[in-house]
Amino acid sequence: MGFSRFFIWLGGRELTVMCVVLALAGSVWAFAEIADAVTEGDTHEFDRRVLLMMRSAGDVSDPIGPDWAEEVGRDVTALGSNVILTLLTLIVMGYLVLCQRRRLAVVVLVSSLGSLCANSLLKDAYERDRPDLVPHGTEVYTASFPSGHSMVAAATYLTLAVLLARAEKRRRLRAYYLISALTITLLVGMSRLYLGVHWPTDVLAGWTGGAGWALACWLLAGWLQRRGQVEPESVDHVPYHSVSRGPNTLSSPNRQGK
Repeated sequence: MGFSRFFIWLGGRELTVMCVVLALAGSVWAFAEIADAVTEGDTHEFDRRVLLMMRSAGDVSDPIGPDWAEEVGRDVTALGSNVILTLLTLIVMGYLVLCQRRRLAVVVLVSSLGSLCANSLLKDAYERDRPDLVPHGTEVYTASFPSGHSMVAAATYLTLAVLLARAEKRRRLRAYYLISALTITLLVGMSRLYLGVHWPTDVLAGWTGGAGWALACWLLAGWLQRRGQVEPESVDHVPYHSVSRGPNTLSSPNRQGK
C-alpha cells in the first residue's frame, strides 16, 4: 500500500520528480565513475596537480595566500565537522518536534545520520590513504575516500535548504536557501583541499554522494507529504491539475458536486 501511494505521488509531480530522479541517478553514476577511477589508479596525476596548485611554488608546506588564510580554512572546514553538523541536526530536529512536525524531524535525522553512516562504510570499503604529498593543515584520523566533510555537509545543508524551500512561496527566498547551502558545501570541500587532508577526487566523490543522498531525502519528504505526515508544501508547488478553474481556489473531493 505504501509503495502504491509513493508511485501515485510520483505521477502527480511528473516533471519535477523526473528531474530529481535523473539528478539522483546522475549522482550515483558520477560517484561510481570516480570510485572506479580511484580504484584503478587513474586519478593520481589529476589529484597531484590540483593539490600542488594550492601550494606555493618551491615549498609544498606553504599554502598559497596570506598567513591567516590557513586559519580561515580550518574555520570553514569546521562547518562540515561531525560536531557542528550533529549540533545543527539536533537543533533543527528539536525545533521540528516542538512544532509537532516529528515526521519531518525524522527526515532531517535520516539525512545527516544516514549520510554519516554511509560515509563510514564507504571509507572502510575503499581504505584510501590520506595525501602524503603535502603537510596536513589539521588532524585527521580516518581513511580518505570519500571526503566525510564534503559528503555529510552536502547531505545535511542541501536537505535543510530543500525543506525550507518547500514551505516558502517566494522564489527569491527559495533560491537564496539553495544557493547558501551550495556555497557552504563547496567551501567545505575546497577547505579540505586547501588544508591538504584530501585528494581532489575524495572531495568530488563526497559532493556527488552527499547530493545524491539529499535528493533521496527530498523524495522521502515528498512521499510523506503526500500521505499527510509532514506539513504541506507552499501553494506554488501544488500540481496544476489540483487547482480549480476559479481564482485562488483549490479543488477538494468534499466540495465536488456542490
